[in-house]
Amino acid sequence: TQIVPNEHGDWLNHRNEDFETFIALGKETGELTTFDQVSGGLKTNRDAWVYGSSESSIRAVTAVLAATYEGERAALSVDSQHSPTVDSTRISWSRSLLNHLARDHQLQLSAHATRTSVYRPFFQQHIYFDGMLNDFRGLMPRMFPTRAHPNHGFYQVGAGSAVPFSVIALDQIPDLHTTGAGSGGQFFSRYTWEPADSETLDLGVDGEVIEGYRRVDNITNEALAKWRAAYSAEWPDLAKDDIFFYCYGLLHSPDYRERYAADLKKVLPRIPLVDTAEDARAFADAGRKLSDLHIGYESVEPYPLEGLDVAGPGGDEAYDFFAVGHKKMRFGGNGTEKDRSVIHYNEHITVSSVPEDAYRYMLGSRSAIEWIIDRYYIKTDKASGIVNNPNDWSREVGNPRYILDLLARVVNVSLKTNEIVSGLPALEISEGV
Repeated sequence: TQIVPNEHGDWLNHRNEDFETFIALGKETGELTTFDQVSGGLKTNRDAWVYGSSESSIRAVTAVLAATYEGERAALSVDSQHSPTVDSTRISWSRSLLNHLARDHQLQLSAHATRTSVYRPFFQQHIYFDGMLNDFRGLMPRMFPTRAHPNHGFYQVGAGSAVPFSVIALDQIPDLHTTGAGSGGQFFSRYTWEPADSETLDLGVDGEVIEGYRRVDNITNEALAKWRAAYSAEWPDLAKDDIFFYCYGLLHSPDYRERYAADLKKVLPRIPLVDTAEDARAFADAGRKLSDLHIGYESVEPYPLEGLDVAGPGGDEAYDFFAVGHKKMRFGGNGTEKDRSVIHYNEHITVSSVPEDAYRYMLGSRSAIEWIIDRYYIKTDKASGIVNNPNDWSREVGNPRYILDLLARVVNVSLKTNEIVSGLPALEISEGV
């Protein structure tokens, strides 16, 4: 069989010719785009030091790192040939931090730098959000400038990644690899924030000002004009929010993901306009429901798993009873004969009756449920010895059952997601719009 590459150099899994005709989701030179600003997620190059389930622990370990850095800076000022310490229990060097050291930049910690991040699906972490201790922040400071500036958007697994295409809505700072290993993903935020006194500020936006920043709509006016030209007769009040949720709904479409799988492996998604306003509304409505579900997962009713109603002790002892351990949760069964309807939560709590259908909701290479199993255990970083204990998060939110109930909530989130996605219309793309 003779294999011939197409014009893009694709030898196998050729891209679809019509994909390039769709509206770019993120910025493409000289093209109409849906979102004005797109950013990669947060890359720290020292996750164990700046991410954690305990805010007080983050403050403690960054204090050690900062003191070590400042000691090395002082030593270098005395002896220009001084070699920085390689003690991985006191500091984690990266090229960027070594450059700061070489330039004699002072490292000052701030009480306001600790923020909340989505490190992996349904796994929030405290993050020390700082230009010196984070290797790459992209446009995150414009999307989440301070704790006082709310925002939301969706993260897309990176083009060229080994993990399957997926998106997830977030309202906190996303990690570069939110849905797992591979090339870093992209974040499409609903808004950005600009200093209110900026001379370059687009004053045509809604103009809401909070603590010196004005909120800027990140859906372009050109995109709004395109959508209205297609649907305004049947959908006269179509707004930018509808476009945002239309994109999120459509990116969950099994038809879209299957038809354009080769394209989504190589480039950012592009958004087709569907044939009718009725279908467009259906995608937008589904996207809104999915976004509410995925961002608001902590308030979703826990699925009634057998064993979930286990009665623990009262008071402080409850935190130990419902704590996860040093080993991950595991499925029932042995070896290759796994029983995914059963999850051994800890040494004295087992839940069962997990519906197999819940595992269909995939985020990257894992189901949402498996992300909970993968992340919620006590982990010790080998190099630094830093312990990240997710039970600390339970204590900080004042709920000893937080992780156990979260497992049951994510089961319900998965089932509800499948139900919404199953109700999406078939992908009938409009021609000549």
